[in-house]
Parts: sequence; C-alpha cells; structure tokens
Amino acid sequence: MAEALGIHGTSLALLTDLYQLTMAFGYWRLGRADREAAFHLFFRRNPFGGGYAVAAGLGPLLAFVREFRFRPDDLAYLATLQGNDGRALFDQAFLDYLAAWRPRVDVDAMPEGTVAFPQEPLVRVKGPILDCQLLETPLLNLVNFPTLVATKAARVCRAAGDAPVLEFGLRRAQGIDGSLSASRAAYLGGCAATSNVLAGRMFGIPVRGTHAHSWVMSFDDELAAFEGYAEAMPNNCVFLVDTYDTLDGVRHAIAVGQRLREQGHKMVGIRLDSGDLAYLSAEARRMLDAAGLTDAMIVASNDLDEHLIASLKDQGSAIGVWGVGTKLVTAYDEPALGGVYKLGAMKSDDGAWQPRVKVSEQAIKTTTPGVLQVRRYGGPAGAAADMIYSELAPPVGEAVLVDPLDPTRRRTAKPDDPWEDLLVPVVRGGEVTYDSPPLAAIRDHARRQLALFHPGVLRFDHPHQYPVGLEKGLFDLKTDLVLRARGAAE
Repeated sequence: MAEALGIHGTSLALLTDLYQLTMAFGYWRLGRADREAAFHLFFRRNPFGGGYAVAAGLGPLLAFVREFRFRPDDLAYLATLQGNDGRALFDQAFLDYLAAWRPRVDVDAMPEGTVAFPQEPLVRVKGPILDCQLLETPLLNLVNFPTLVATKAARVCRAAGDAPVLEFGLRRAQGIDGSLSASRAAYLGGCAATSNVLAGRMFGIPVRGTHAHSWVMSFDDELAAFEGYAEAMPNNCVFLVDTYDTLDGVRHAIAVGQRLREQGHKMVGIRLDSGDLAYLSAEARRMLDAAGLTDAMIVASNDLDEHLIASLKDQGSAIGVWGVGTKLVTAYDEPALGGVYKLGAMKSDDGAWQPRVKVSEQAIKTTTPGVLQVRRYGGPAGAAADMIYSELAPPVGEAVLVDPLDPTRRRTAKPDDPWEDLLVPVVRGGEVTYDSPPLAAIRDHARRQLALFHPGVLRFDHPHQYPVGLEKGLFDLKTDLVLRARGAAE
C-alpha cells in the first residue's frame, strides 16, 4: 500500500485540518504534548439504511503511519502561515520540534473485512495527546470512505448471489485517489474484478474489460466490428451488443462466436448496457443456447446497484455477471460514513487513567468514556452479540450488555460463552507491528465474517438490529459522568 501513497509524489504530513496543527501547537506550548490519551474512531449509524458495515482502510492507514513525518518543505510551508495579527502562526521552536517528531502511539484496530456496528471503535489510538491529535484527520480520511465502499460492495454482491460482480467505476470515481480507494475497497467487499488497471497492478486485483460502443461505431457495420475484435483478441471476446439494435447485436455476436469456436477459441459472452435488462437478457440467453453457445455469459451494466440487481433477479433475468460502476465507487445514496474520532480517556498527573465524556442533547452523539474494546460473543448459529467495554475495568464473569440508546434493552453473556476481542494490536510505540494480509485474504475474511450473521441483519431494507451493548459497568460510568457534567453545567 505504500506504493499507493507514492502516487502523490510528496509528503502527506499536511493531509490534515489546520485545527489539528493549532491544537498540537497548543499542547506543546502549554507543556501538555506528552500527556497520555486514548481516542476512538467509530461511526454512529449504519450506512445505506442497512444493518452493518464492513471495516476497511487499515492497510492504507498503516502505510500512512509508517511514513508519517514532517519534511523540510512541509515545515517551510507551515512557517508561512499567519495569524490574524499578521505574525507567524507557529513558533519556529515548534516547527523544529515537528522536524524531529515521529509518532509514538499504540494503535489497535479491527482487521479489514470485519463486520462492525455503530458505536464500536474501528480504531483505537493511545499515546501522547499531540500524536493522537495529529492522526485524527488522516485516519478518518483513510477509514471512512473505504468502509463505505466495502459495505456497498458487500450489499451489491449479496444481491448478485453466486454471480460475480465486476467493479467498473473508474471513469465516474471521485478523482485518482477515490478511484484507487474504491477499487481496493470494492474488491475487499466481495467484487470479483475491476476495470481499473492501475488498481489491478497496485493491489493485485484481477482486471476485466473488452470494448466500448466507440469500437463498434468506428466500423461500417456491427458485424464487421465484432469480427475485427475477434481477429485482434480472440481470447477476450465479450461483445457489447446494444450500440444499435440489441437483439440484432446478439445475432451478430452469435455468428462471430460460432466462427471463434470453429477456430478453437471461445466467445466469453455478451454485454448489455441499456434497455429492459430483464427481457433482453432472457431473450439473449434463449438465442445463445439455441445456437449452442450455452457457456457464453451475459454481462449487464447500466447504473446498477443492489436494489436493481435484486429486482432484475426477481424478474427472471438471465444475467450471469454484473458490472457495477457509478453507484458502487461513489457509494451512491450515502455520501459519507460519518465516522468520528473522539477522546475517551486521559492520564492525570499521577499516571491514572481518567475517563472523559462528551455530552450532547442528542443521545447518539454522547460519547462513551474509557479505553474501549469490542468483544463479540458467538452462539450456535454464528455471531450472537457485541459488547463494548473499557479495558480500564474489563468484565469478570457474567456480563450484562446494555443498549446505549435504549437502556431497557439488555442481554446477558455467560462466562462460558465463546468470544473474541475485535481490536488487535497494529502499531506499538509508533512502529507498525501488524502484517496486513494480501487483499484476497482480506476479501475471504469479509466473506466469512458476513456468513456469521443472521440474514435479517444483512437484508437491505428494515434490517434486524444486531445486539450491541455497553458492558453494564461502563454504561453506569457513562451515565454517572453525563449526570455530573450536566449538573456542573447547571
């Protein structure tokens, strides 16, 4: 993934919001830079109105941490920034401090492909508060969008069932970075291949693609176009048949496909990119089978998403491969995950951890105090419930899980129930200690993770709410801190 960062040709230390640097300066100026803190990156609502998210972005995150330092040109730029009095915004001594600075944090994170739920930390950062603060914006940038796209891909692939999904979104993606991040996340979420050749090279994703309408239009007629393509690339023939009349295009593809077979080659299939895909695919399948081309695939594209794929399958379409572009790589209808990064605890002067809470008029925006971990309990059918607890006071024996938004909803976990903690060590003392698996292995992990959950949790509309609760001691602590904060405010 370091190669992905290399496309920028520059340091990424300034990939941050200005207020992270002004707060870092404040901590340094007041002698608080080294005070230990714990921050958590999490999201508040499931994307797409669904019941889950698929964690992604850890590989790029680790590559960023590994290379994170301020270069001379970064510091030269910061030296030009001014306050509202026209004077330098940052002291030269602070810039000298940044020149020698390296991250000193411990990071724990959910492995990519892990199924996650609202309020659960995807990433926990613990260390000097200045270091934690400098990591906030880049970590959110590196985790939010990939998690969103990986989740969308998982939904699209679930709709497609056993049929492969090809990611075709490069030309509609949000810039170079967006296209690469989306291709990687889409494959992680379950897609079989991408049209993005750079992503294929960088991440080892299979690449697929044939020709566009312009190829057909550049010949005098469609049959000649298909014949020319078959002559040039007899081992890569998926013919786009809807440039003029779709069913005539299928007939022309059949004629060329039969000639390819006589020459010892195979027509891979045809692609439909417009029109009534349910009707046209059924007719095309009938025509291909009647011509003896029973193994020719029918690929469909044209602004597909999980809902349209599910509808086309319900209509009896004969589509065997789904090409999904715009609505996948742009995470259509959910512009952002909404992930946040919040302080959970700080150490006092005597070295003891003190939990911290942010209070809001909206219950969903009141944070959870502590140094948090997520424990997933298993049952006979797979995942049974998740518990958020603080490592400052870990559960002992039987654990009661309390829904943070509805304390009347509770669940008990027995001491002998199987469980695993989801946050694993990935950085210690600023050094990356975790070997991110190959992307194909992460994709397999995501598939296994999704299989742990009841279909009701995975459905697209009005999904079942998977049980996620705060350990009761943590819930009581949070309640007490909120009441104290509100009392102090009054």
